Amino acid sequence: MNLSCIIIDDEPNAVNLLEILVNQNTKWELLAKCYDALEAMVFLKDHKPDFIFLDINMPQLTGMELAGLLSKETKIVFTTAYSEYAAESYSFQTIDYLLKPITLKRFLAAMQKIEAYFCSRADNEKLLIPTGSEYFFVKSGKELRRILLEDIQYFEGEKEYVRVVTAASQILIYRRLKDIDEQLAPPFVRVHNSYIVNTKQLNKIQDNHIYIANKQIPVSEKFKDRFMAVIQQRIF
Repeated sequence: MNLSCIIIDDEPNAVNLLEILVNQNTKWELLAKCYDALEAMVFLKDHKPDFIFLDINMPQLTGMELAGLLSKETKIVFTTAYSEYAAESYSFQTIDYLLKPITLKRFLAAMQKIEAYFCSRADNEKLLIPTGSEYFFVKSGKELRRILLEDIQYFEGEKEYVRVVTAASQILIYRRLKDIDEQLAPPFVRVHNSYIVNTKQLNKIQDNHIYIANKQIPVSEKFKDRFMAVIQQRIF
């Protein structure tokens, strides 16, 4: 995925390592390397990278202080040797929180999370099936049943069939879940090989499970990052 970023860190070795990880493992464009917050502020006046790698402990102005001065449109991946700032970091537009020293394994996990975040935003801007008060018809026996998209709680795959579940009904249709997934975008998100959920219908998320009405739905590791990228945009 083609994204642009900058690195803001006062430690040259940390900057060099992150630059190598970015160049060797992604298609991202590294626009700049800034060695203090003031240098970064000057750069960001005229440039708008998709996101920034931001160290926390820096002289003059810390990463947290800089984050508070930035536009809410600026997405952040914090990089630090200290875990105690993790909770506070998510009061900003934070995508991820990387602890130093950054390993290749952890960087690759962050890369997937970052790309899933921007992929979900792109999906949200370009819906293939409109949401809200839009509707579609599904064939049930000899009938064509009209269903509002906003009423759907989730889709459940059952081999070559899909169960469309609303509060009032459950309809089994002859379609593959994969085909439906390709036509939908947020608030509909694939969370499991067998489930697509309407995030507007969620009651809570707990222990890698989603709760919609009385239904408990698992969130698999395969789809977790993309799902959380959508949810992250709604966390206060």
